Amino acid sequence: MMTTVSYNREKAVSYAEKWAFSRNPRYMSFDGIGGDCTSFVSQCLYAGSGVMNYTPVMGWYYNSAADRAPAWSGVPYLYQFLTGNRSVGPFAHEAAIEKLELGDIIQLGDASGKWYHSLLVCKAGANPYVTTHTFDAWMRPLSSYTYANARGLHIEGVRNW
Repeated sequence: MMTTVSYNREKAVSYAEKWAFSRNPRYMSFDGIGGDCTSFVSQCLYAGSGVMNYTPVMGWYYNSAADRAPAWSGVPYLYQFLTGNRSVGPFAHEAAIEKLELGDIIQLGDASGKWYHSLLVCKAGANPYVTTHTFDAWMRPLSSYTYANARGLHIEGVRNW
């Protein structure tokens, strides 16, 4: 029977702080081939959830560079997984930026509707501070970014067996 537990927001942010300016050797770096931001945010989510979803194609997992779900490293796929997940792993709903909490996610998009960057909230509020890879940052104010669209993802919890 599946149970729902709390997402450990502090563990996610501690992981983000530790690896903000370096790469965990357990994971492939996507720098230079699309960016490492969503893989880094997924690593933070995993640190705070402790469970992956091994559903083929539509899950959220990383075993190796050749054995991973698209949601692990792709901005729109992570959104689809988190907002549509009814099975094992973290799940979320879209929320206003000012309503996000520590360990939640912000994704940035352009005017055409393409979502291209994932950030982890490390200090919540009307102008949250974020941590990310690709353009490595720790506690950078969201207001310092230039973007056309932003969406927030509030992590509601984690399901496990």
